[in-house]
Amino acid sequence: MLKLLIISTIQSLFLVSSQIFLKFAMVRMGSFSWSMAYFKQIVVNWQLALSGISIALATALWMYILKHFEFSVAYPMISISYIFGMLASVFIFQESVPITRWVGVALIMIGVVFVARH
Repeated sequence: MLKLLIISTIQSLFLVSSQIFLKFAMVRMGSFSWSMAYFKQIVVNWQLALSGISIALATALWMYILKHFEFSVAYPMISISYIFGMLASVFIFQESVPITRWVGVALIMIGVVFVARH
């Protein structure tokens, strides 16, 4: 179970990293338009490239997890990413997160503990 927890945590870090890079990429892109200039920006957007690399690594780890662990235990472990996402919203994006969201994430994590203990 410790092995699953470690791999799931790493997988979740890659998953959240992909979303962080995607957020940065989308902010950098400006308003959408069906123009060649807009799509050229996509090609040279390094944050978008890092988002793709991060999600590819997360997917590779997820495939390993699916191969070696029960789905009913592995799938709830993805919820670890909620913690990292909330922390990123506070520390990277300087968002104000209300206590109700923290309570919600805490309840989800309690559920993960129950699942992991099976």
